Amino acid sequence: MVVAANRDEFYDRPTEKADFWKDSEGVLAGRDLVAGGTWMGVTRQGKISMLTNYRDLGNINAEAPSRGHLVANYLTGNEEPDRYLEGVAENGKAYNGFNLIAGSVDELYYYGNYDGAVKPISPGTHGLSNHLLDTPWPKLSEGKQKLKQLLQKEDLEVEELFQILYDDAVAPDHLLPDTGVGLKWERLLSPMFIKSEKYGSRCSTVVLVDHDNQLTFAERIYDTNTFDYLTNTYQFNIRK
Repeated sequence: MVVAANRDEFYDRPTEKADFWKDSEGVLAGRDLVAGGTWMGVTRQGKISMLTNYRDLGNINAEAPSRGHLVANYLTGNEEPDRYLEGVAENGKAYNGFNLIAGSVDELYYYGNYDGAVKPISPGTHGLSNHLLDTPWPKLSEGKQKLKQLLQKEDLEVEELFQILYDDAVAPDHLLPDTGVGLKWERLLSPMFIKSEKYGSRCSTVVLVDHDNQLTFAERIYDTNTFDYLTNTYQFNIRK
């Protein structure tokens, strides 16, 4: 399994770097210090979950529950991933738009509350931004292509995945989606790695699982003024 992801968020939102949670044994994830949830994490048993927001700024409910708890609740619970997502789907419209992936190194499932159905993710290369799974936005299509090329190599290096994630090239106007935020923001949000005055890609995460079930979790945290970074890496054998 190979996962490479950026976390896009307002720069001033308090966040704790990825570490093993003291209040939930075996969970490795970052933490949103405003609502207490997370955007991505794994467990020592090989569970994995991650979330993106669905971009629809015209339909934001300020009173909606935090989406980050959807990831945290799966990682700290005992339900099978498909059953967990089916439970989430029963109350999915209570949340602002989201896409949620949950599963393990053996199987992954996807549910988005704008898509409406729990679906297994087939083997292969997939991408998820702020629309539905595999929606061919420019950064998603380019990222998938670069990842496919990288996977042809015999030895996969974490640093090569971080380099893919740090692509800050702006997509041409004619390829931009129209998500209702205006052309200026469509341009700003179009790179794989977003940079702006107040909002952007704050950290990148790479998860690798080899054939011996050794899991590598690497998080690169960026200084959003200088874009210098610190990288924290964890490795452990999955306890089935």
